[in-house]
Amino acid sequence: MFTGLIREIGRIRGISPRRGVVRLDIDAPKLAAGAKLGESIAVNGICLTVTAVKGRVFSVEAATETRRLTTFESWRRGDKVHLEPALRAGDALDGHIVQGHVDGPGRILSVKKSGGSLLMTIGLPNELARYLTPKGSIAVDGVSLTVDEGPFDGSFTVNLIPHTLQATTFSTAKTGRLVNLETDVLVKAARTGRGWPGLENSKPSSTESKPVGLTLDRLLAKGFGRFGRSGSKGRK
Repeated sequence: MFTGLIREIGRIRGISPRRGVVRLDIDAPKLAAGAKLGESIAVNGICLTVTAVKGRVFSVEAATETRRLTTFESWRRGDKVHLEPALRAGDALDGHIVQGHVDGPGRILSVKKSGGSLLMTIGLPNELARYLTPKGSIAVDGVSLTVDEGPFDGSFTVNLIPHTLQATTFSTAKTGRLVNLETDVLVKAARTGRGWPGLENSKPSSTESKPVGLTLDRLLAKGFGRFGRSGSKGRK
């Protein structure tokens, strides 16, 4: 699990296919100094496993499915990438819950200055747009950002403040750039029921045309809690 707060900008030093996977060597002195074999690091929002560490460079490997669902294939040696180590117990959750499981790619449609900030509009498939919610969260290349007001018709806009521009590669973002998108896992759970035990396989009742996803009644039916009439949590 991650937060979407970038800890270091690394640089790709090598990309090499081997035994059905592609190895990525990343120059990142801060993270490499504390990296351990087998731990997870989000690279542009993709959760990858550390397979080697040598000096200021650590290595990860991407399988075929990872490369298919992300912007990985567009990366080149010398590219800068956002890096975030996995969240540890006791760490502050300052961004939002990010799994490192990219939903799919998006494409930057426009970049406009607005005072000291940057307004970046990103196009995305309609099947992902349904998980956008006004002022909700989304991870763009692993960066936790706030979605603008809807409605959303195949695109959304985020406002990048000066601090975000300094801590990420978005200060040099250009129209046409592909980015990894991970929509908010809580919104996905609420709208589809996926990710909540016992809800993902629920069948519609005779009065439902399709599963209604996450609702209070369905949570109560699954034993997640009981609420009194006043709204405060009561005893079972």
